[in-house]
Amino acid sequence: MAYKNAVLDDKELQAALKKINPKFGDFVTRVAGEAWGQPLIDQKTKALITIAIDVVNQDHVGPGNPFKAHVNMALQQGATREEIEELLLFTCVYAGFNKAAGCFGALNEIFDC
Repeated sequence: MAYKNAVLDDKELQAALKKINPKFGDFVTRVAGEAWGQPLIDQKTKALITIAIDVVNQDHVGPGNPFKAHVNMALQQGATREEIEELLLFTCVYAGFNKAAGCFGALNEIFDC
């Protein structure tokens, strides 16, 4: 189900953020919710952008990592696995092949669950 605001409308995401730390969860919900509420870029595109940023930042492993959440956000906004895979191929050219390789591994784990 696509949300009008992928942060403010996703109560499961908010609960997961609060589980990391209640103050952190509230802060991220407010700040990211405002960013996701900006009107010119659609929610699916924003979700794909977050995945690209994860590739660059290498935020796809460890407790509290955002990669799986961002993949789930993209899927909820209508992105397909194939689109996410193409995004990872595209980002490897600009961010590095090794960074994208790790994200492909993490993506496979997400879909194998």
